Amino acid sequence: MSISNKTAIVGVGATPYYRRGESHPQTMNEMGCKAIIAAVQDAGLNVRDINGFAYYSGGFDTPALMETLGIPEVRYSAMVTSGGGGSVGAVGLAASAIVAGMADTMVVVFCMQQPAGKRYGSIMSRVEPTPDKAFYTSSGLVGPGHFFAMLARRHMHLYGTRREAFAEVAMSGRLNAMTRPEARFRTELTLEEYFKAPMIADPLCRYDFCLENDIAIAVVLTSAERARDLRQKPVYVMAAEHGGRREWGRAIASMNMPEAYFASGGHASVAQHLYRDAGITPADVDVAEIYDHFSPMVVMQLEDYGFCERGEGGAFVEAGNIRYRGGSIPVNTHGGNLSEAYAVGMTHLREAVEQMRGTAVNQVDGAEIALVTGGPASLPVSGLLLRR
Repeated sequence: MSISNKTAIVGVGATPYYRRGESHPQTMNEMGCKAIIAAVQDAGLNVRDINGFAYYSGGFDTPALMETLGIPEVRYSAMVTSGGGGSVGAVGLAASAIVAGMADTMVVVFCMQQPAGKRYGSIMSRVEPTPDKAFYTSSGLVGPGHFFAMLARRHMHLYGTRREAFAEVAMSGRLNAMTRPEARFRTELTLEEYFKAPMIADPLCRYDFCLENDIAIAVVLTSAERARDLRQKPVYVMAAEHGGRREWGRAIASMNMPEAYFASGGHASVAQHLYRDAGITPADVDVAEIYDHFSPMVVMQLEDYGFCERGEGGAFVEAGNIRYRGGSIPVNTHGGNLSEAYAVGMTHLREAVEQMRGTAVNQVDGAEIALVTGGPASLPVSGLLLRR
């Protein structure tokens, strides 16, 4: 059963974008509910209309949300596994439930709130050593940046990709963030500043790393038919996918990937399915919100999604093709994870919805189709195509 164009995102809500740790003493449940209420109000609905939830990356406690919001009954509650890789896959999960008749009004909600003294970058160094972790911890790979630095270095070795390309991802995103009122960083980033930044995990410097934030974002989906009668212009779900190839799935930590997958974003198969299901090609995509936890992974995803050939991502980016003004495919028009805020993919989804509504701060003229990606990360990774 195809879900193409049968559902639509009709509401979006978010809390303020806090710096890491600044959202306390609010709880994650409180922040999530604030985002949900804002999204429902945006849609012109009532929280009592919600009868389904789709989560990813740990999710929420559904009974707690129901009690807090006063939702009388849910008919569907499910979660996409993985971390940021599954982010927009949760939208596909919600759309599937609606098309299958298992719910009418679905909410996808995510909240990030880091406790004091704990940071995402130190997750792997805090777990107890076990035989299956011995390979990478003994090699000094104790944070996400270390793992993705190896993929970046391999791409540089194979294709001659330069750090200037990674810098361009960071600088382009920063330019877009400068006009976003919510953005955490709104001052221009120059090439000189980029190259003077401390190296964190060679070849990744400070500006190649995403931000850390406290934040909650929610979106509301319903059927395409019902969406036409609501407050906002519907943003239709053309196609959604969360999955990936086994060759990529065995990777990240163990690095046991064959050459064809190692220096990539692991999204090539997801991209093929998305374009097939939507009946479009990369040339039909007007704006791309590409998951940028580390800048080189944008370069590799551009290749995976067919905006350029394999190995040509560096030159493609350096030529200015991802710029909001003058680029052939504007990327991360909100500033992305690198400059606006990090919400494990949900800020990208929010921006894509605004682009399709025609209300984005950095609106792409005539944009009809938006791509949103989740990951690279452990499987599943995910992709989403939205249209006006």
